[in-house]
Amino acid sequence: MSTDQPSPGSGEPPEHDPFLKKPQGPPEEGAPSSSSPSGGGTGGGGGGAPGGTPGGAQPPGGEPPPGGAPPPRYEGGPYGGSPYADNPYGGEYGAADPLAGMPPLANRGRRLVARIIDIIIIGVPVTLIMNVIVGGADYTSGSPTETGKQATVSGVTMLVYLVYEGLMLTNRGQTVGKMAMKIRVGMLANGAVPAGQAGWIRAAVYTLPEIVPCCGPIFWLVNVLWCTWDKPYQQCVHDKAAKTVVVSTA
Repeated sequence: MSTDQPSPGSGEPPEHDPFLKKPQGPPEEGAPSSSSPSGGGTGGGGGGAPGGTPGGAQPPGGEPPPGGAPPPRYEGGPYGGSPYADNPYGGEYGAADPLAGMPPLANRGRRLVARIIDIIIIGVPVTLIMNVIVGGADYTSGSPTETGKQATVSGVTMLVYLVYEGLMLTNRGQTVGKMAMKIRVGMLANGAVPAGQAGWIRAAVYTLPEIVPCCGPIFWLVNVLWCTWDKPYQQCVHDKAAKTVVVSTA
């Protein structure tokens, strides 16, 4: 009587013997997995990522693959790349410099000379006129009367200087001293003239604290020296308050 099953002595091991059954290795590359319920992925090509995602395709959501290269660093500007390397706006990568396309920053020495010119133009005449009006202030005397005269002269001089600088900045971004030194004030965002509030804020932060006794002169000194260590835009405190920057016009 014949049988379809091989006998134990026919040279083929019985399938129920666990000691003689050869272990199965991993499936060959590209072969569909027998455990996959879709039988090799019905929605994508063979060799794709688990879940039916085609091989090499970007994961859903538009996010770059992990470990991908970062976006290129900004290299714009008309002066051979951005002249302000440590730009704090927008992070390390892909941040366009707000000053790209604008003239270079003004030299600190020219800014100082421009300020001296303005002080001479406004301060000297107003002080002389006020000394005539109040009858002359004796700066060597410590009497209350002379101290009051000094305060009046200084206060009026600062207010006149505030009006002068505010009007000049909001109309053309330059005072007489800045025109002489070929520099100007522009908005940090786009280089425009600081018309309106920005120009008056800049003039007020520079001028008004000087009227305050004792701490006013200290603030003024810190304010004007701030541009010597400020990076990358060389702003004084009044520049930061108004969000302006001083650039060259020549």
